[in-house]
This record gives sequence, structure tokens and C-alpha cells, in this order.
Amino acid sequence: METPIDQTPEVEAIYFPPTDGSETWETKSASELEWNSTQLQPLLDFLEEKNTKGFIILHNGKIVVESYMNNHTATLPWYWASAGKTLTTAVTGIAQDEGLLSINDKVSDYIGIGWTSNPLEKENLITCKNLLSMTSGLDDTLGDGISPEDLQYIADAGNRWAYHGVFLKLQDVISAASNQTWNTYFDTSLKDKIGMSGLWIPFENTNVYWSNTRSMARFGLLTYANGKWNDTQIVSENFVNEAVNTSQSINQAYGYLWWLNGKSSYHLPQSQFEFSGTLIPNAPSDMYCALGRDDQKIYIVPSKKLVIVRMGEAADDTNFALSNFDNELWLKINTFIN
Repeated sequence: METPIDQTPEVEAIYFPPTDGSETWETKSASELEWNSTQLQPLLDFLEEKNTKGFIILHNGKIVVESYMNNHTATLPWYWASAGKTLTTAVTGIAQDEGLLSINDKVSDYIGIGWTSNPLEKENLITCKNLLSMTSGLDDTLGDGISPEDLQYIADAGNRWAYHGVFLKLQDVISAASNQTWNTYFDTSLKDKIGMSGLWIPFENTNVYWSNTRSMARFGLLTYANGKWNDTQIVSENFVNEAVNTSQSINQAYGYLWWLNGKSSYHLPQSQFEFSGTLIPNAPSDMYCALGRDDQKIYIVPSKKLVIVRMGEAADDTNFALSNFDNELWLKINTFIN
């Protein structure tokens, strides 16, 4: 009797570039993937016209497209803006995995009371999870200052979704819980382990990450791989799964500082209005993304094994996170990858 031949196609393992500081990063061609190669140049032309500086598409970890334009290069740093919020998410997860904190604990357990202007019983309602999910209940109409006088009560924590810079207090929580500076803990727990470059630069009321485009792609790849890098689990899979799914009942399209496509409604920064429909209609419904001011983007699409990164100046008008550019860009990406 003949041995039946196994017809199961071999599943390609996720590729991870080395973390030794070398420029080695394996590539894969669009033709190998049976993508529409004739649509690559129109996509790149569109990106250049829209003030893009760096653009990368990874398929299962390998580079398919890497392009620099508008006087940018592979080694020049650029700011992540709010797309860097997701770095704070990942490091919060690592600190929880290490038993240094629990996201269900109140923020004041770590940084003491009086960090807001709230009455104490209201301040004590605010947990680390509320900061991750933008449900602190603090007044977002006062700007993004995070000193106590700027953090005023408007609703009980958990009852109102509002995009606000107060998430940054998580960096203080992590610093206190780890007994290290934020920068030291970030570098040793995340940055060095996945071979990222870059640094945090304080700016006005916030703390902004700057790096080259490949470092942004490395972080996207870590998240796409459910928190794993090669054989090392950097952030627990459970935490990553929580982070990239709906985190509260008010804004379906928001996880832990990650934006989620494919939901039936969404809220946007500086508004309490609920919009019906999906965040980025032209993008795959399982896509989730890190979005930053002036169109800094990390798009992750598990079903298509994609990580896509865009850095640059605002494509059209200054914006906080989502813009019309997302939908226009996905129209162009779709003609290339489908």
C-alpha cells in the first residue's frame, strides 16, 4: 500500500531580522506574492506627492517594499507622534507580565495621590487600564497638559471615552513600579530585544519617540507576531490580544492605544460623536493600526500577513490621528496587493 502524500502546504514561518545592529533584512518580491507589480510605481508616486518620507511593506516579516522620498533616507529619524502610544502599551504589558504592576490597579497606587485635580474618591477610580483605553473621565477640552491643574474631573472613570495625553502617566507608573527611569526600562525590556534604534524626546506636554522607518517596522512586526521575536515572548500573547481588541464599550474601534478597523462604529479625537461604519472602509476589516499626528502610521493586517509603515509630514491637512489619507492610501495599496 502506497504511503499517502501529505498535501498540506508548508506554513511559512514569520521572518525576524537580526538584532545585532546589521542592516540585514530578507526581502521578498511582489511577483513572488503574485501582487500587481505594475501598481507599485503609482503607489510610490502617490506617497511622494503626499509628503511621505519613509514607507515599508512587510509580508510575514520580509521586506517587499522599502522606499524613501522627499529628502529622507533609511538612516534618518522621524517622529512617531501618537503612533508611539502603542510603545507605551507594549511596555505596560511587559511590566505586567513581569509582575511589576497590574493594569487593574489604580494609578495612584504607583505614583501617589494628587496627580489630578479630582476629588480623591474620583481620582481613585482611575486605573492603569483606563489610561490604556482612554476612559479616564478627565476633561479633554483643557488641552494635553498632564500636571494636576490640567487634569480635571468630567465623568467617573470608565464612563466616557476621550482621546487625551494623560496616557503618558503610564510611563511614570512603569518608572515607579520598576524602580528605573522610563528610558532605561523601555530600552532593556523592548527596544534592545527587537533591535530598534531611536529615542524619546520630550516635547511640550508629551514624550515623543523618534526613530528610523525600519525601527517602526520592527515594532509592527513584534505586534503582528503576537508579542514574539524569534523564539522569545517579549510581550505575552494574552496582553497583545487584549490590546488589539475593543477595550471598553464606548468606542468599539479602540483597544489599548491601538485603533481597530472593521467595527460598526467609532469615535474620534476631540469629539463625543459616535460615527457609524468602519474606521477605514478601504482597509481589511481585521486591520488594526497605530495612528499619529500628521499621518504617522503602522497598519497590521493578520489575514494578509502584512505590516505597513508610513512616516512623513501631513499628507494633506494637520490631523491628530485618522485622516482621509488613510482611506485614499488603502485604495492604492489594494490595487497593488490584490
